[in-house]
Amino acid sequence: MNFRPEALRGAPTGGLPVAGQVTYRLARNAVVSEFHKGRLSRLDICDAHPELVRAAQGIGDATTEPCPICETENLVLVSYAFGPGLPASGRCIATKADLSRASRAAAGDLACYVVEVCPACRWNHLTHTYVVAGRRRARA
Repeated sequence: MNFRPEALRGAPTGGLPVAGQVTYRLARNAVVSEFHKGRLSRLDICDAHPELVRAAQGIGDATTEPCPICETENLVLVSYAFGPGLPASGRCIATKADLSRASRAAAGDLACYVVEVCPACRWNHLTHTYVVAGRRRARA
């Protein structure tokens, strides 16, 4: 399951305020355009880490959008949260309950990242980031 900011609004967990969102659609479109023009090879852009591909296959949120590179499989969204009180490598978020637990465990705000991944060709790109208030800020 993916946690886009709109999925968090009205969450029954006491509300997890979303401070803002940054999307990377223009950067993604530039990379895809360069690939289709032949200026980037598949080896340059299809380089997802094996753990990211494994997360996409196991707990990712499947989409109906085809991969812009191989065009054979649909993209999968994988969400991660980083913040104080979480492991340095972050925490992969699979459910709303996971995000709620992570926000309660964090001493401050959580930085959440959503990555699109193609399990077939290993294309990956950061789609957007957002901040979820940690327990100190959520109480205020």
